[in-house]
Amino acid sequence: MRKGISITVTPADRVRLQSIIRDRNSPQKHVWRARIIALTADDNRTTAIMRAVGKGKTVVWRWQERFMHEGIAGLTRDKTRPSRIPPLPAETVDRVIALTNQTPPHEATHWTASAMAKAVGISPSSVRRMWKGHGLQPHRVRAFKISNDPKFADKLKEVVGLYVDPPAHAVVLSIDEKSQIQALDRTQPGLPMKKGRCATMTHDYKRNGTTTLFAALDILDGKVIGRCMQRHRHQEFIRFLNTVEREVAADKSIHVVLDNYATHKHPKVLAWLARHPRWTFHFTPTSASWLNAVENFFSKMTRQRIRRGVFRSVVDLQAAINTYLAEHNANPKPFVWTKSAKAILAKLDRCPVPSV
Repeated sequence: MRKGISITVTPADRVRLQSIIRDRNSPQKHVWRARIIALTADDNRTTAIMRAVGKGKTVVWRWQERFMHEGIAGLTRDKTRPSRIPPLPAETVDRVIALTNQTPPHEATHWTASAMAKAVGISPSSVRRMWKGHGLQPHRVRAFKISNDPKFADKLKEVVGLYVDPPAHAVVLSIDEKSQIQALDRTQPGLPMKKGRCATMTHDYKRNGTTTLFAALDILDGKVIGRCMQRHRHQEFIRFLNTVEREVAADKSIHVVLDNYATHKHPKVLAWLARHPRWTFHFTPTSASWLNAVENFFSKMTRQRIRRGVFRSVVDLQAAINTYLAEHNANPKPFVWTKSAKAILAKLDRCPVPSV
């Protein structure tokens, strides 16, 4: 052995070395490495080990030293080696990141990996690695809408206050309508899901009419009062309000959160509201329907029951909606609002306000 190398092979190590050598499934590089250590443990000289395994002196010394420092685990694991391709210079990375935040010189709204690679002179895979490392996704965009309601903060605090701390002896309802729900029938039957293939449905359809769902979500217990109607005028809205009036206990006041749809502010609706003093309307700010809690219920119903459904008539569609409402009300969950008005206003303060 080379000077400075000292190997101690325990009985357990010898058993493990012999199992590697005799195992027909062991990689050959592991086999001759184990043979080097086994022959060294039997006090063979370096020249004899070289003849037995067919390797050079430096190779024998290298694996003797590796075993001395790492044991048998070092024989079965290769050390990482630097890539044969040198890394891109920092100037190239900085240029890619800077260009990504600029408008492309060609007729496009955003950069693609291939366009950036062509402009900088590197491969598209390198561009993708840089974008991933810096958290950049130029192919994606998030839409936003900032309310221009001059009383936005006051209305926000009023609505969030109802969600977080509802009045005593009162019912807080989130009311809205999901209009123009289409009863769509597919032109051909879809195929069921199977291993390696998702379920299918045709992109074209036959439209069999529409319906409108008026819904009132009870914030405290999560139940939903819903009625399907053919239209969504003020007449239908008043009919729905009468339905809710009959459903809610007479000794409770009713606070309603609703949006600024014209139907909700029709003179006849306001006259109905004046005749029912236990009702109080709280309007969300303009362009802020996300404050209306029942929108979450509409979204969930659309995803779970409507979007992939097949309805051969409006009656089928209304029956499906009513069944979904019944199942929801059989096991309702209270609506929990987690964001405070202060946190929402602080987030909106970070949004850029475009100049007029």
